[in-house]
Amino acid sequence: MSSENLIATPLTAALGAEVTGIDLTQNISTELYQALRKALVEHQVLFFRDQNIEPKHQRALAQLFGPLQTHPAYGTVPGLPEVTILESTAQTPSKIEQWHTDMTFRAHPPMGTILRSRVVPEQGGDTLWASMSAAYDALSPALQKFLQPLTAAHDFRHGFRESLAEPGGEVRLAQAITENPPVIHPVIRKHPESGKRLIFVNELFTTHIRELALAESDHILALLFEHIRSPEFCCRFQWSENAVAFWDNRSTQHKPINDYFPAHRLMERVTIDGDMPY
Repeated sequence: MSSENLIATPLTAALGAEVTGIDLTQNISTELYQALRKALVEHQVLFFRDQNIEPKHQRALAQLFGPLQTHPAYGTVPGLPEVTILESTAQTPSKIEQWHTDMTFRAHPPMGTILRSRVVPEQGGDTLWASMSAAYDALSPALQKFLQPLTAAHDFRHGFRESLAEPGGEVRLAQAITENPPVIHPVIRKHPESGKRLIFVNELFTTHIRELALAESDHILALLFEHIRSPEFCCRFQWSENAVAFWDNRSTQHKPINDYFPAHRLMERVTIDGDMPY
């Protein structure tokens, strides 16, 4: 499949593009992979419609971009531990409400995430993404200078303490905490491919800024968490059956809109290993 057929149509000025002219069930050439990677870095999140891919295709696509990660909090597709199942029902609604960057509780957070829809509600269930480069660029030069040398702690327990503390979850919680101790990342990181500076703290996993007093840290983090969700930095995707979203986890945050309960929603996700933020 040639990269000449690939068309990426921007959705907003800040980020997001809908990609056409590609069938993700087919073998992807080196040329097409390079075009996809370039589009991902440029647009930060790519959307594909009508892609009736199987988990093996999703995993194969992700493996082109690097080694894959697993997630300690979710079930997986049988025989494919890298393909995580995200399912919400009337009995098991989603508990993720905050804006976040995936898995920043790890020393090497994911480079990217590929999410595929299998069951979508008739109404609702959209997802929002925000550009952390656009959010950084909109800060005053004085605040940019203040933030650049700071570091923050990210903790698995901060994001999953409720879902893993359910009946029978104590053992899983203890194991997950042991396997995922708190880590330290820069408050402002540099994108390894584009060179852009990015805000790299998020409400789900970031607990505090280490160089500040706790009250100061709380105020600065609250300011940044409010800032990143400004509409000027965001795009919104309305899911359809067999849609795929592929986002650059280094340069974005996202938030599910949980407005569809008790309807059923089923997604499959693969995350691609990343580098240590700097």
